[in-house]
Amino acid sequence: MERTPMRAAAEAVARSLARAGHLVYFAGGCVRDRLMGYPVKDIDIATSARPDEVLRLFPGSWEVGAAFGVVLVLHKGFCFEVATFRRDGNYSDGRRPDTVYFTDAREDARRRDFTMNGLFEEPFSDPPGGIVDYVDGVADIEAGILRAIGNPDCRFEEDSLRLMRAVRFAVTREVAMEAETYASVCRNSGLLARIAPERIREELDRILLAPRRRAGVEMLVETGLMKHIIPEVYAMVDCGQPPQWHPEGDVYTHTLMMLEALGTDGGPVSLELALAVLLHDIGKPACREVDETGRIRFSGHDKEGAALARVILRRLKYSNAVVDAVADMVERHMRFMHVRQMKKSTLRMFMNSPFFRDELELHRLDCLSSNGLMDNWQFVRDARESYRQEPLVPPPLVTGRDLMALGFSPGPDFKKWLSHIQELQLEGTLRNRREALLRLGQIAPVDQNTLAEYLEKLAL
Repeated sequence: MERTPMRAAAEAVARSLARAGHLVYFAGGCVRDRLMGYPVKDIDIATSARPDEVLRLFPGSWEVGAAFGVVLVLHKGFCFEVATFRRDGNYSDGRRPDTVYFTDAREDARRRDFTMNGLFEEPFSDPPGGIVDYVDGVADIEAGILRAIGNPDCRFEEDSLRLMRAVRFAVTREVAMEAETYASVCRNSGLLARIAPERIREELDRILLAPRRRAGVEMLVETGLMKHIIPEVYAMVDCGQPPQWHPEGDVYTHTLMMLEALGTDGGPVSLELALAVLLHDIGKPACREVDETGRIRFSGHDKEGAALARVILRRLKYSNAVVDAVADMVERHMRFMHVRQMKKSTLRMFMNSPFFRDELELHRLDCLSSNGLMDNWQFVRDARESYRQEPLVPPPLVTGRDLMALGFSPGPDFKKWLSHIQELQLEGTLRNRREALLRLGQIAPVDQNTLAEYLEKLAL
């Protein structure tokens, strides 16, 4: 067992509790992840010590959940949650217990959500890493099973966010949901409606950022949980597409294939990209039309999808930055069809998007998961590479300050003139400020004497 600085600090906290006569264990996720071979990111401590005793033993610590017996202890730069063994009372809000009762380790283990999370570890056992298992969690870990502790209906009724956590653990820890636990998730999926959207969003993010995100989305859809997250996804199921462009099948299948391929090239996966993959065709069902020849069309689904993505992401309380980035990617994803017909200036502006790396990856996945035609992707990739040594959009040769210096007052024509000059600059037609200002003199009503004096003043 690797003895990291965090582990050493946690052992020091546990030793202080033990010396004061208290039973102490490491608990929950840190035990699970060590047994399963995943990195241990934090260590929670469970103890027989009451909160007031913990506070007395560790001056400078503070309660974060006085009602739940949780104290934060800071030691050697690490922060540990030290929780008193407890059993929970009723959960009237479906999220947190109304009351708790301090008890022993056995009852504390049995109040937890899943058997893999109900394990304790003895900090000072010989050999190290001794497990205390009141819920048969070790056997379930060895079998690769996610099982609710006790009656799964009761566990999900108590805390309905556990419904999302079940899917998340199945995906991130690569385990199969035990049959009765899975059936209970399906039966109780409607309970998710009482959970705050921010909490649902946090769990969805973890699922989408996991390598097995496709399996996660499928589970959310099949269990009915997606009805209370992004119900619009169900319209993609059986939404047929033109077979010549989408031999893989309906919109939902296409989206699942993209989710599965995402990240398999070893590249970074941002939250914005994962959300854009999930939502890039969300507008197709509303735009689907079949013409008199039987051809299926989705005219305007990019704009419809962008608008719908904004509604969905705002409903889930995403930040404005995430909403804007994802909606922009959804709205722009069809423009790759036209990149080889774009003027150089238009292409450079298109590639200058702050999330263009993600947009390019979205397009690659879109092609790989449909007709496999990669011509436009390769064209854009080569074009982007050709500008590696210079900015895609350099500083403008002419600005509004130049216009005002030439006697113009700000108005609608400013944008028209400046856009024209910038377009010629990006095309390579205008190479310096003198050429740009002379061109301005041809398209704007500039007094030529004033322009000549201005050029002389600038030594151009």
